[in-house]
Amino acid sequence: MPAVPESVHVPALALRPATRADLPSVLALLADEERVVDPATLVVDETYEQAFAAIEADPRNEVLVLVEGVDEQGAGGGVVVGCLQVTYIPGLGKGGAERALIEAVRVRADRRGGGLGRILMERTIERARTRGCALVQLTSNKRREDAHRFYGGLGFACSHDGFKLAL
Repeated sequence: MPAVPESVHVPALALRPATRADLPSVLALLADEERVVDPATLVVDETYEQAFAAIEADPRNEVLVLVEGVDEQGAGGGVVVGCLQVTYIPGLGKGGAERALIEAVRVRADRRGGGLGRILMERTIERARTRGCALVQLTSNKRREDAHRFYGGLGFACSHDGFKLAL
């Protein structure tokens, strides 16, 4: 990757667990993958509040946000430009190590193609590695061929077929 010229300002990025204040921004990313949704236009109803509270209270679940425009410590407000959810699953395989299941990966529609998705995923993978996970897994809709290329470029192998049953 070419070096960034000194005259170009690159906003600091932080990956951190989402807070309740981030919930409208996360829901805006999940609302529409093809366009930017203004978080102020969304209603955060009781169902979302309860779901977020349950995730936040569970040490094996976290919603992570990639925030742009923060200082080196991750402070200073900033704008949520990406998110995902990670569930850490204990298991007997892989020597009893946890695995990390990544879901709902989103980068703001107007910010795709600039490396934010790679940063979001690489930092999340490192977070799982630091936690002691032996495996990171995810599923992706079969129609999302660009996403499949992206995940392959990160080292993910399409090794299994997944099945879902809507209830």
